Amino acid sequence: MFVCSCFGITEDQVKKHADGGACTPRQIASVCKAGTDCGGCVRRIQALLGRGDQPRRDLTERRAAPAGTPAGAPAALGATPDVRLPDAA
Repeated sequence: MFVCSCFGITEDQVKKHADGGACTPRQIASVCKAGTDCGGCVRRIQALLGRGDQPRRDLTERRAAPAGTPAGAPAALGATPDVRLPDAA
């Protein structure tokens, strides 16, 4: 069965590349171009790689949480200091 109709890539070809070490849709794309044209096959490729039901990693989980933050709570992203601008004249 075709996975990528843009480049004529089959499920067996994707599985072969996965067995050869490609473990992400981007790595599959680099060896056979599947997923690089219309992108309609990327979810199917993810499913074939066993990643279809996994949510994307939340970047906040990889950042260090401030002291006193409960375990499992996401760290604050992009915290900026309180900056006051002068009034326009």
